[in-house]
Amino acid sequence: MPIRHPTLPAIQALPDIWLISDARNDSGLEAALKRLPRGSGLIFRHYHLNDEARRKHFAKLARLARSGGHVVALSGSAREARRWKAAGAYGPPSRLGSGPAALRLVTAHSLREIGMAHRARAHAILLSPVFATRSHPVGKVLGPVRFRLFAAYARVPIFALGGMTARRSRALLWKKWAAIDGI
Repeated sequence: MPIRHPTLPAIQALPDIWLISDARNDSGLEAALKRLPRGSGLIFRHYHLNDEARRKHFAKLARLARSGGHVVALSGSAREARRWKAAGAYGPPSRLGSGPAALRLVTAHSLREIGMAHRARAHAILLSPVFATRSHPVGKVLGPVRFRLFAAYARVPIFALGGMTARRSRALLWKKWAAIDGI
């Protein structure tokens, strides 16, 4: 079913690849956006910026992303995503709030959180961490087997997140993935 949003044509399907912005990858974001396959997605986080700087940076990256045919989601509430003219909202179910968003991308790390994502009417779930990440190099990871077991319980598309790269996506045999550093 197409997803409709006033600033975008109908999105026939969710992008397979999402680039997630962060303070760590800020210096290479523009180049990474240009390397993404057309029709990918950008999730804008940038929590480290104050509100004014965050809004300005979002506008700049959103323009670039849209010029490459990418979908843009904002880490924040559905209401904030609509105000900023993002195609959707991203975050934990408790932070998305109520109200419509063209896309509701929800983070999950456990079966319980997958259930919470379903109750929050998620269109897709970013399940993590599949592998060790630079931000959590010794943290507990799902690994390929637990990732697949958890993903089997989801009623919406699952995106692999955490240490993901194109190579790991192919090895995992999972075409839907997201990355901060792996693009």
